[in-house]
Amino acid sequence: MDPVDFSQALIRCPSVTPAEGGALDVLEAALEKLGFACHRLPFEEAGFARVDNLYARLGDRAPNFCFAGHTDVVPVGNPGGWSVDPFAAVIKGDRLYGRGAADMKTAIAAFVAAVERFLTARRRGFKGSISLLITGDEEADAVNGTVKMLGWLKEKREGLDDCLVGEPTNTRRIGDMIKIGRRGSLTAALTVHGAQGHSAYAHLADNPIPRLMRMLGSLMEKPLDEGSEHFPPSDVIVTSIDVGNKVSNLIPSRAEARINIRFNDKHTGTGLERMMRERFDKVGGKYELAVKVSGEAFLTPVGPLAELVAGAVEKVAGVRPEFNTAGGTSDARFIKDHCPVVEFGMTNETAHKADENSRLADIRMLADIYQAVLDGYFAEPG
Repeated sequence: MDPVDFSQALIRCPSVTPAEGGALDVLEAALEKLGFACHRLPFEEAGFARVDNLYARLGDRAPNFCFAGHTDVVPVGNPGGWSVDPFAAVIKGDRLYGRGAADMKTAIAAFVAAVERFLTARRRGFKGSISLLITGDEEADAVNGTVKMLGWLKEKREGLDDCLVGEPTNTRRIGDMIKIGRRGSLTAALTVHGAQGHSAYAHLADNPIPRLMRMLGSLMEKPLDEGSEHFPPSDVIVTSIDVGNKVSNLIPSRAEARINIRFNDKHTGTGLERMMRERFDKVGGKYELAVKVSGEAFLTPVGPLAELVAGAVEKVAGVRPEFNTAGGTSDARFIKDHCPVVEFGMTNETAHKADENSRLADIRMLADIYQAVLDGYFAEPG
């Protein structure tokens, strides 16, 4: 199997979250030909869209090596910003273009190609199992995807021993970086209340805007930390300030802000919420704070799995990758509670952009690396 051809087949499926778009159908058919037992796992929950997912396993013995990823993609955005049809999987020169070409249908294709080659070389079989945990709900709410799939596995007493997530981790070339953890992400909605009034009679009103600014300042006046051994410093980012006021002589009754904190392993979501409330209380006044933590910071200590993947990268790409925790959240934040997990995939320079693309040579190299990972993981003694 050529991973480029299979990447094209997946990209041609318009699987914008929560639509399955046919991508899981294509993947399931390919895996069944290789002997995988496939389980389609649709999940739904009130207030969220129904999402289709796929768990496939070859073998029934431990250890179970799992490849995890997602077939859903983000919307194309402005179609006029694309030079090609985002779902036509066009090859121009040495690159494959289309939504999912970087994040992350090419990685899924590379893994299937790697498994096929591995099985061809191991005609006597191998001691263990290979599985794929593929969701259609990574790019949106992440409610009806990996979390519920892991719950299903637990109910079935189906264990994962090690997991490689195929998110795009590299910056400039294949082999730059292996993710061994991720920063946590906290989003807060802050609403400060006051009393509406005429700006000419400010003493008769209560302007919430200065208090909001002081509250935000209390978070940003100095860094939360200086980073840790494996993580950069935590970041506090104000993403929105709004009072909804289009009149120049009216003091508003409320002011709102949204805050995103990307935090390292020196913090927890609960601790950060407590810190924010303490600082806001010192400013005073009536306010409301709604906090959502989409993932805690986590780290997979460098061990056998990370070293195995690094060795495979070095063997194929000729470069020793950096162990890193930069970037946003991924579904590895859920998998880490079940087994060791690292992330390695394509380059991320065009992920989510118009004209998203990957080099053809990189797609084929990634398949070679994944095959080397399987060869090493299931190496026979002696």
